[in-house]
Amino acid sequence: MRFRRAPLLIVLSLALCACSRQGSADRTPASSPASAAAPALNGAAKASSAAHDKSESAQPSTLTRLNEDGSETVEETTGDSGAHNPLLAAVASTVAAATSAASAAALPGSTAWQEGVNYTRLVPAQPTAVAPGQVEVLEFFWYACPHCYALEPLVESWNRSKATYITFTPVPVLWNEGHRSLARLFYTLQSLGKLNQFHDEVFKEIQVNGNPLIGGDPNNVAAAERMQLAFAKKLGIAEADFEKAYHSFEVEKSLQRADELVQRYRVTAVPTFVVNGKYIADMATAGGPERVLSEVSDLAALEHKH
Repeated sequence: MRFRRAPLLIVLSLALCACSRQGSADRTPASSPASAAAPALNGAAKASSAAHDKSESAQPSTLTRLNEDGSETVEETTGDSGAHNPLLAAVASTVAAATSAASAAALPGSTAWQEGVNYTRLVPAQPTAVAPGQVEVLEFFWYACPHCYALEPLVESWNRSKATYITFTPVPVLWNEGHRSLARLFYTLQSLGKLNQFHDEVFKEIQVNGNPLIGGDPNNVAAAERMQLAFAKKLGIAEADFEKAYHSFEVEKSLQRADELVQRYRVTAVPTFVVNGKYIADMATAGGPERVLSEVSDLAALEHKH
């Protein structure tokens, strides 16, 4: 898990964290156009952000990194000590002026979201799997990601009130066997028609109760299955029904489809949203959990007009 680089005036909070496939400093794919937008802002934005962190709270932030062996390392980072640097006012002024000038690159009819700053445009756009007139919104997530868990109540509320032309689909990532085991549990519950009922329960079992549902060795799929079966039985699901769905062709096809989507969109951190195969957004670039869902709605509305 790690912070993704935020382009402008980052607020150090849980909302701007992401769980990542690797502990690298930058998760933007090499072919992504995100880093090409507003290059003149980069240095000024980073300087202004560091000073803002220190002057606002003077408290360290934490980064949790996922190691290759599945363990986690928590690191503390402190803010910029130059909060009273006389150049900060000039830097802030430069950033503000550049941001104002960049508003022309925002979505048509809005200055809230800027391409390359708040979202990445995919070129070429990817095919979707929704009915005509519908706009596809995918959320890539992982049950063991604390940031996905923190965002989930907002996602559920947004899903209930979203525009009728939006088709929302959560997609679990499958980066390794541990991720795949939890993804299999997700699709097993879906196959049984129990996902809406128990989706939150899986999150809570991992995030609150401390039961990883994959065993001590993420590569031990048999141990993961035993733990998940025991959990399912606690939820009132019959063992035979669970086992039949767990190894069903339907679940295997769903896993294959999810893996294809993760590869297609080069998802390396969660939570990540993809709107209609064309736009990629997350909490860091949007500026927070509420803002990313607002941005997703605006991008979807733009697509619906076309």
